[in-house]
Amino acid sequence: MDHAGGVRMRTIARVSLCVLLVCSFVFLPLTSALATQQSPAPADVIRDPASLSLLMDEAGLLSSSDAAALRQKLVALSNKHNADIVIVTVNSIGYAKPMDFADDYFDYNGYGRGPNNDGILLLISMADRDWWISTTGKGIHAFTDAGIEFIGEKMISNGLSSGDYSRAFNSYADWCDKFFTKAAKGKPFDVGRLPKTASDVVAWSIFFFVIGIIVARIHGSSLKKQLISVKKKAQASDYIMPGSLLITTAHDVFLNTRVTSAPIPVSTSSGSSGGGGGSSTHTSSSGTSHGGGGGKF
Repeated sequence: MDHAGGVRMRTIARVSLCVLLVCSFVFLPLTSALATQQSPAPADVIRDPASLSLLMDEAGLLSSSDAAALRQKLVALSNKHNADIVIVTVNSIGYAKPMDFADDYFDYNGYGRGPNNDGILLLISMADRDWWISTTGKGIHAFTDAGIEFIGEKMISNGLSSGDYSRAFNSYADWCDKFFTKAAKGKPFDVGRLPKTASDVVAWSIFFFVIGIIVARIHGSSLKKQLISVKKKAQASDYIMPGSLLITTAHDVFLNTRVTSAPIPVSTSSGSSGGGGGSSTHTSSSGTSHGGGGGKF
């Protein structure tokens, strides 16, 4: 290669390098920004181990006295059932989903007892008014999908929506005690065998009271009719004196016949009888199996 050709090659190489550097400065920041927008980082869940307890009221929903009493209650119940019963309140969970945040908060902060990390965690996020219950180990068995929905409804009716958080969280703790106790006997609360509350008893009492009134009115009406001795006769034969009518000739005359038909309906239902039950599970980012459920309040 002559001297002139070598100069041209070096010139082309320098120009190509300059173009590559310009493209890097222009497009790399743009690509990084797009990636950040598409995959926003979730809120951090890891807390200082020295600050951890079974009640993490980061949103400041409870007074100091209410928080102290509830924390003591959670410790006692957790020791009773050998499973961590946790409550976490936060102002926001960032871009994370309630399920992911609750699962990761439980896993990465070291909650759970025994080899299966037995426990249950209630997450309250104030920004979007989300509640989520995450379960692990024997908590998955004790708190079925139907059971978690039941507890959520009871928390909401006991102050979660109206702002009486102390009452709502104590209700959650009490139900956790009942659910763990029932599951330890071999049959956890589930579809068709959920707990009966005082309101349920009142509702059924009213129902049976109304049914009793209806039955009593029907029976009373029947007895009243039996007291009436004079009744309208429906046929002329009722007004004929027995033995006074003599028929000498009788003929049966066939006039016509009429046949009607209708198809027998065929059931198209392919579902099985009885409702579902049990706990649906998923795997968290740490690889731990979790159950859970939640909603808005």
